[in-house]
Amino acid sequence: MFNPSQQDVRRFFTGVRAKQRAGQPMDALETLAGQWLQEHPEYDPDLADGDAALQKVYDGSDGRSNPFLHLAMHLSVSEQCSIDQPRGIRQAVELLAARRGSLHDAHHEAMECLGQMLWDSQRSGRPPDGDAYVACVQRRATKD
Repeated sequence: MFNPSQQDVRRFFTGVRAKQRAGQPMDALETLAGQWLQEHPEYDPDLADGDAALQKVYDGSDGRSNPFLHLAMHLSVSEQCSIDQPRGIRQAVELLAARRGSLHDAHHEAMECLGQMLWDSQRSGRPPDGDAYVACVQRRATKD
């Protein structure tokens, strides 16, 4: 099972940014990550210096979210949709994207549901409830 450390995730995204800037070839996952980087130019300063990125603490005290967590969640939702796991997530995100007129906005809403599912799992000590996660995204796709 793939279980990257915080440093691994930060190195991955700063490496993708560097490859993009240099016009270097990227593998499929790097290409997907690069697309999400382009959707979030506000994170560019956080990704510009790999050494600084490894040291930075994102605790929310400055009112900013953790760009590495945010980008990793985009990748998670993308991967979940590509394999439709948990079952139904692909259709739920597609419906939400159609409803919002934006895959990016749909991802942000799905990420809220994903975060809630993980929070609930950690609090209860039970495995993550994929059905509840999909249902949350579906509810968002059907409400105004």
